[in-house]
Amino acid sequence: MRAGELRHRIELQAHTQERDEWNTPLPAAWNTYATIWADVRHLSGTESIKAMAETSTVRASCRVRYRTDVNAGHRVIFEGKIYDIEAVLPGADRRHVDLVLKTTGQAAEPEPEEEEPPYSGGWG
Repeated sequence: MRAGELRHRIELQAHTQERDEWNTPLPAAWNTYATIWADVRHLSGTESIKAMAETSTVRASCRVRYRTDVNAGHRVIFEGKIYDIEAVLPGADRRHVDLVLKTTGQAAEPEPEEEEPPYSGGWG
């Protein structure tokens, strides 16, 4: 696989189940475990009305270099949008893996910014 074919930057994320100090499960969180180059192609898109709200679904294919740590149930962040990985299809020659992706238009949450300390209003 030539490097020029992989022209998009994506993040691979896995679902984490963390627990607090009392061993109580915390709300579901996603952890980025790799930022890699890929070839992302949008295959189809549909719009429909469900529960009195307009929804859109986009299907995409994503080709990455061969790796074994990607599973269905993980997700991809591409251009600020979240894509769920529905299937992982390894190439016969073990040079690449094709990921079957689906998104419903949900945007990825931006990284939290550090807050500046409040202005004290004096000479310090």
